[in-house]
Amino acid sequence: MRQAVVGLLAHVDAGKTTLAEAMLLEAGAIRRAGRVDDGEAHLDFDAMERERGITIFAAQGSLDHAGVHLDLVDAPGHVDFSAEAERTLAALDYALLVVGANDGVQSHTETLWDLLAERSVPAFVFVGKTDLPNPGCEALTAELRARLSDACLDGAALLAGDPAALEEAAATDEDALEEYLEAGSLSLGTLRRLVAERRVFPCFSGSALRGEGVRGLLDGICALVAERSWPEPFAARVWRVGRSGRGERLAWLKVTGGTLRAKERLEGFDGGAPWSEKVNELRVYQGSSHKVVGEVPAGRVCAATGLTRVVPGSALGAEPTAAAPRLAPVLSFQVLCDEGDRHAVVAALRELADEDPTLGVAWRPQLGELHVRLMGEVQKDVVARLLRERHGLEVGFGPGGVLYRETVTAAFEGVGHFEPLRHYAEARLLVEPLPRGSGVVYGSRCPEDDLARNWQRLILSCAMEREHPGTLAGFPLDDVRVTLVAGRAHPKHTEGGDFRQAAWRAIRQALMQARAAGAVELLEPWYRLRLSVPAERVGRAMSDLRRMSARLGAPEVAGGVAVVSGEVPASEVGEYALEVARYTGGRGTLSLAPAGYDACHDADDVVARAAYDPLADLDAPPGSVFCSHGAGHPVPWDEAGAMAHTEADPSRLTAWRPADAAFFSAG
Repeated sequence: MRQAVVGLLAHVDAGKTTLAEAMLLEAGAIRRAGRVDDGEAHLDFDAMERERGITIFAAQGSLDHAGVHLDLVDAPGHVDFSAEAERTLAALDYALLVVGANDGVQSHTETLWDLLAERSVPAFVFVGKTDLPNPGCEALTAELRARLSDACLDGAALLAGDPAALEEAAATDEDALEEYLEAGSLSLGTLRRLVAERRVFPCFSGSALRGEGVRGLLDGICALVAERSWPEPFAARVWRVGRSGRGERLAWLKVTGGTLRAKERLEGFDGGAPWSEKVNELRVYQGSSHKVVGEVPAGRVCAATGLTRVVPGSALGAEPTAAAPRLAPVLSFQVLCDEGDRHAVVAALRELADEDPTLGVAWRPQLGELHVRLMGEVQKDVVARLLRERHGLEVGFGPGGVLYRETVTAAFEGVGHFEPLRHYAEARLLVEPLPRGSGVVYGSRCPEDDLARNWQRLILSCAMEREHPGTLAGFPLDDVRVTLVAGRAHPKHTEGGDFRQAAWRAIRQALMQARAAGAVELLEPWYRLRLSVPAERVGRAMSDLRRMSARLGAPEVAGGVAVVSGEVPASEVGEYALEVARYTGGRGTLSLAPAGYDACHDADDVVARAAYDPLADLDAPPGSVFCSHGAGHPVPWDEAGAMAHTEADPSRLTAWRPADAAFFSAG
């Protein structure tokens, strides 16, 4: 039996969960489709989901249709939970992108489409809610092809052998074109290959609530899913960590090689330290219910109990390391609680961070403050409720602030030396700028003849343990490559913690050099926006957005409606959606989606407000510690280089070459 894991993705209120219910009903997997509006959806079974009418946690269902087994993963659509939606991509063989006919392609739809392209996930498209007022089939098709891909083709026409549709599909691939010219058609195998290789994106339409077009969608997906072979060695990836109704920790896995068996012992690494744990139970979920199975073959998804050390993104067995997530919170909130509950709140939030690593729980002992990173107001309410229901803790939140980041605009080599009495370690690390959205990448170009490989791994592991504060305003470092270029250990006096100090100080010293050279840049989060207003209000809209320092394209006006697209700093948006509703009499809509980090539009003001003194930050000292006359003494950052025991090499301040790296990883 052919099989595939298909994820349903969409912007909020596009009808994604309703479609999932209709697909399960059509295939006979459930007896009755629940209504989202009535709080009865089969896949939205959490109380918060049913109250709000939105998907918050990814859920699994499965069906068999036309000789094909499909595991459906219903991912959240609300932008506040877009990180959860991104994590589900690790489990998918195909994606089903749902677009509401009444709303069209939204900014968040484009963000999801970009993520699918980055992860090379093949995609189908379903235009739902066709029973509601909409611009019509031709206009919707044109919008899909203009804003998503020219290869969005009518799936029903492809399967029916329509010459025009087949010709367009053939034009996307040289071998397919040759087949079409010779035979005048394309085989089903070729169509499956074109879909799997993301050359063609079959599109279907209908109304899931009325059951219209659902069978055609199922027939199309099952016909076009390609047969796939999986490697024999065991491999799996953790794509979600959650809790069962009884509080059990569940690790949701996609098995990508071999077979996973209950009671099997799995091994992995946590912060560089090896671990070994036994899988107690394997479960296959259908909404809120599940069945216990003895084994799960490659290509299927399941939930496992007994794994306490894995987090979303963990690779098991022969599975390679995953790429760093792209979507992350852009707001930071202070957590307010009774002083007596503070330690319990920290522990509870760190438990939640195991399930959602983007929370970024941070305790600031100097200020006595606890902070978390969140995507928005809805996620804030969900976190507060989880703390109350799971742990009996009542918390509030202070005003949210934008999460800025810092990067460098040129390469700098920093040295860190740590040599108090009977300790010794020295590291030289090169910090270089990377393109936007690259994150922080770590690697090594240090010859093993100069420093043993185990010491090199320790240095990089220590460097990756923390977010390194920038020297401009103390915000986290981003979009840089950190490369170990030299180091020195002592055969008797070097301990693991010594290289932690040396590595941290080396990065900090490089950043101090960048600050002195004026080569530190402040970054801020931006949103991709799409604003629809009555045509007579477009002048007001453009004026508002320019005042917010937005980067805009020319407005598109049709049918008395103007659509403005572009990007805007997250710090400027505020409650502008409410303002749009006011000045358009409720006829205007604002759609926002994360667009990553870019140069800060008011960097001088932000730096002035931060009033950050890098030399006063006791958690990130830039200087080194040298030993003299039997005692350690501090040396300022600008003098440490001259006293270092390894030599600086100006030739290293050149473009990094991947072939030179002994090993590297993204963080």
